[in-house]
Amino acid sequence: MSAALKEVELSGKSGGRAAPRHFLELSDIDSGSLRRMVDLGAKAKRGENLGQPLAGKTVALIFEKPSTRTRVSFEVGIRQLGGHVTTLTSKDTQLGRGETPADTARVLSRYVDAIVLRTDKVAKIRELAEHATVPVINGLTDVSHPCQLMADVMTFEEHRGPIAGQVVAWTGDGNNVAQSFIQAAARFNFTLRLATPPELAPPTDLIAWARSQGANVELTNDPYAAVKDARCVVTDTWISMSDEKGSIRTRHNLLAPYQLNQRLLKAAAPDAVVMHCLPAHRGEEITDEVMDGPQSVVFDEAENRLHAQKGVLLWALGLA
Repeated sequence: MSAALKEVELSGKSGGRAAPRHFLELSDIDSGSLRRMVDLGAKAKRGENLGQPLAGKTVALIFEKPSTRTRVSFEVGIRQLGGHVTTLTSKDTQLGRGETPADTARVLSRYVDAIVLRTDKVAKIRELAEHATVPVINGLTDVSHPCQLMADVMTFEEHRGPIAGQVVAWTGDGNNVAQSFIQAAARFNFTLRLATPPELAPPTDLIAWARSQGANVELTNDPYAAVKDARCVVTDTWISMSDEKGSIRTRHNLLAPYQLNQRLLKAAAPDAVVMHCLPAHRGEEITDEVMDGPQSVVFDEAENRLHAQKGVLLWALGLA
C-alpha cells in the first residue's frame, strides 16, 4: 500500500489518529498543494486517465443552500473517479433541525470518507471540520467559495497560460467569490484589482492578510481603473442568497455603475477573458453582449468546476 493510501486508511471512519486534510479556505493551504490540485484538474480535462482512486469510498454532499453547478459537478466527478455519493439538503438532515455541526460531523465520519458542505455561516463549516475525522470540503459559505476559484484559475490558464504575474479585475459586490479571489491572489501570485462601491467593499482584515502574504491587491471605487489593461475581468450577481430582500433596490442602485458591459470591457487588455461564476442575472451585473461574446469563457469556467474539484477531492483524501 502506498504512503498516500496508508494516510487515508489512518484517517478513515474507525477513528484513526491522522488529521484529515480539510479544504476550507485557500488561505489554509500552501501554494504548492493548490497548484497540484489545479494541475490534476487540467490533467483530468485533457482526458488523461486518473483511474478509479475513489473506488470503495463514499462522499456526503450536504446542501443547505440551493445548488446547480456545485452539486452536479461534485456528484459527477465523484462517480467518474469511481466513488459513491449521498446528497442531502437541509430538509434531509438533522443539521437543519437543530443538531450541532459537531454531532453531525461525529456521526457522518463513521459512515463516509469525506464531507462537502454548502452552507451560510463560516463558523458552521469550521465546527464541522473541527470534529470530523474525515476531510471536509467547503462547497460555499457566505464569506468564500474556494472550489470556484480553483476552477477559475484553471480556466484562465487553459486560455491564457500561467496566471502568476497577470492582472485580474473584479467589478461589483465584494462578496464571497471576491473574497476567495483575494485569497487566490496571495496563493497564485497574480495582481487583483477590485472595484466595488464603498458600502460593499471586501473586509479590510482580509485585504491586510493578503498583503501580508505578499499579494498585490488594489481597491478602487472606479471600475474603469480596475479593468484597465487587465487580462481577466470578473463579476458576479448583485444579489446573493444571503442578502435581505429589502436591500435589493439599494444594492442595484449602488452597483449599476459596475455593470460588466462592452464599454467597460474595452478598457481591459484586448485579449482579456471574461468570467462569471453563475448563475448570471443578464442585463444586471453583465450584459448579453459580453456574456455571449468572444471573450467570454463563462461556460468553460462552469465545466471546469467538474475537473478542478477532482483535484480537490484527490488532495483531500490523500490520493494526490
